[in-house]
Amino acid sequence: MTKASLIVIGSELTRGIIQDKHTILVSHELSRMGIHFSESVVIPDDGTIREVLGALLRNNDIVLLTGGLGPTTDDMTRSAIAEAARTELVRNEEAWSHLVETLKDRAYGANEKQAFIPRGFNLIPNPFGTAPGFWGKVNDTLVVSMPGPPREMEPMFRSSVLPLLRKNLGMKEEERDEYSTFLISEAKLEELTRTADPSLDWGTRFQDYRISLYVSGGDKTKRQEAIKKLREMTGRERVVEGDKTALGILVEELKKRGETISCAESCTGGLAASNLTSLPGSSSYMMGSVTSYFLSVKEKVLGVKKETLAEYGAVSEECALEMADGVRRVISSDWAFSITGVAGPDKSEGKEVGTVCLGFSGKDRESVAVTIHLFSFGRESIRRRSTAAAFILMKAFMKGENIKDIVQGWTVF
Repeated sequence: MTKASLIVIGSELTRGIIQDKHTILVSHELSRMGIHFSESVVIPDDGTIREVLGALLRNNDIVLLTGGLGPTTDDMTRSAIAEAARTELVRNEEAWSHLVETLKDRAYGANEKQAFIPRGFNLIPNPFGTAPGFWGKVNDTLVVSMPGPPREMEPMFRSSVLPLLRKNLGMKEEERDEYSTFLISEAKLEELTRTADPSLDWGTRFQDYRISLYVSGGDKTKRQEAIKKLREMTGRERVVEGDKTALGILVEELKKRGETISCAESCTGGLAASNLTSLPGSSSYMMGSVTSYFLSVKEKVLGVKKETLAEYGAVSEECALEMADGVRRVISSDWAFSITGVAGPDKSEGKEVGTVCLGFSGKDRESVAVTIHLFSFGRESIRRRSTAAAFILMKAFMKGENIKDIVQGWTVF
């Protein structure tokens, strides 16, 4: 039986500052492939890697490593693997081009180290970071090195390393479907997937504003039926096929129409506007925004009626509706949305933390506002999920869908 081990490198792990999540992911996936996962060793950035790597190379067919690929002197993974392979480190031109493109002038100096891999090894590109992975043989043992940050390691492991292992072991490539989920906690999502179909293999990856969901096993029809059940439990628009973001889904619709958007924000403090202007070419669709924390700004700039604020307060559908209409009128965009709510305990207005009101306004469309209730994982979590909800519902509003019906089905957060 093929044996494999994992080395997880990082002093922040051995000191208990952060938890090791790589071992759970790697051991699970390798076991599913019929590979015997013999051990995981967590070590600090202190040179211990040389001794540990040497021991594992003698007893395993596969050794995987995460971490130690940064530009500092305590990042020793490259040199340790090169020494074990009795070779030297050489600059990989593909890695160097990616580094220069990403860091510009900062690629020179200490950062240049990240473009070096052991001679004779193969590059694994890293689209989510500056340090690539690499793989090769040390004697008869397959060695695969990956970056340490989960947002870089996990997609590399799933998209590149698992197919590499299957190919080296002569195994058929496994069919796997990818989805993007919104406004659902990772723990709740895992619970729902088990309910949808416990016989399938589900994997999740937490990302900014969303969770990527992977499903494999069974045939295509079985997996699609499970996703259908999942969507019925979560509500519409919250599970979409492919590697998508809520922002990307909205921007794609705006570009297809050749139309513009604006937004008015309160509890999110400009986060939605920041996202809308973060992509190249955003000036073609994002016209402007108003961040209105004070009631006086809502009234004087956005035209929210005094009576509305006096009777309903700022955290109300009435206020959200007038904010959306107001910002579209002031900026003259085709579409507009507003976000107002309670992100933290410092501003309650008698409403629970996590109460968020969203307003939507558009040409030839009756304006509408809805209320969602987000479970509080902290202020930043509410801000991010409010922004994602606004993007998702804005696109649905543009397409003429019933926003209130959609939100009514959002019973799980």
